[in-house]
Order: sequence, then structure tokens, then C-alpha cells
Amino acid sequence: MKNTLFLIFLAFVLFLAIYFYWGQSQAESQLASANNKITSLEQQLQRYTRSSPPVQNPAPKDTSTAINPSTQEEDIVTPPPSTSFEDELGTLSAGDIQRLQRKGLKNPEADLMNDLMRRQKTILNATGSMGGTMAIRDIRILNDRYAMAYFEDGHNGGHMLLKYAVADDTITWTRLDSYKL
Repeated sequence: MKNTLFLIFLAFVLFLAIYFYWGQSQAESQLASANNKITSLEQQLQRYTRSSPPVQNPAPKDTSTAINPSTQEEDIVTPPPSTSFEDELGTLSAGDIQRLQRKGLKNPEADLMNDLMRRQKTILNATGSMGGTMAIRDIRILNDRYAMAYFEDGHNGGHMLLKYAVADDTITWTRLDSYKL
């Protein structure tokens, strides 16, 4: 009886070992596949950015001559680069960084975020609920004048639109708008 229980236990442990080894192999295979896909997409992106021609402003059209609409070519409307900000929201442009560095900030984005985090108690007008403490959780520096912050206490949250000014290494913050979610 003891040998039978021991053999059943040993078979069960062996089954578990094989099952977990198989699961690990599957996970490693999926990870390798995902890494290959990411590498492929990065290579495609590099080829695309190298091969895409620079965007030039079109010449102004002469509206004084009459154009037959049937022979007129379709104008291709290309949105300006500033409209594709979904992934870049909260990233300062090179010009913004230079302007803020001239005003005395060594690392503008980090300096602004750190200063806002230090002063958040004076800027936040919301109080926490159910024992929570309202605090800023995410900051997006939009440009050389404005920032957006997300705040919450673990139960409730909201967004703030802030304006800041930099003069002689001193940052002053003004809350323009705030709303709770």
C-alpha cells in the first residue's frame, strides 16, 4: 500500500514537472515570437523613416485664374506633424527645451516634474476620500508654458491644466482648470 501511494505521488510530481516545463517552453516560444515581431516592426519603421521624403510647404495657389474643376487635380491634405501627438503627448519639442534651458532649467522636463511634485499640496484643491490622500500620479509637460496632471487618492481622481512660468531658475505654477472624474 505504501509503495502504491508513493508511486502515485511520484507519478503526480512527474506529471506536474512535465506540465510546468511544457508551459515554460510555450511561454518562451511566444516571447521569442513577440521579440521577432518587434524587431521586424522596428526595422520597417527605420526603413520608412529613411525613405520618406521631407515634408515641404506647398506653393501658394494662384486663385486669379479660372480652373476647370474637371481637370483640377485632387489636393492631398497632409496634416501637420503637430496633430500626431497621441504617443508624444507630454514630450517637449527641441525648441521648448532650448527656451526653458535659456531660462535656467538644466533638464527642463525633469525639473518641472520634480518642482510640481514638491508643490503639489499647495496646487491641489481636492481632498481625499475614505482616508485616501489626494496626490499627483502623472504629469505631462505639454510645451514651454502648459502642463497637465492626473491626480487621485485611490478612490477618486481627476485632471488639472496648469500654466507655469520660469524666471531665474524659479518656477511658478497656476492652476487654470481642474475637474474630477
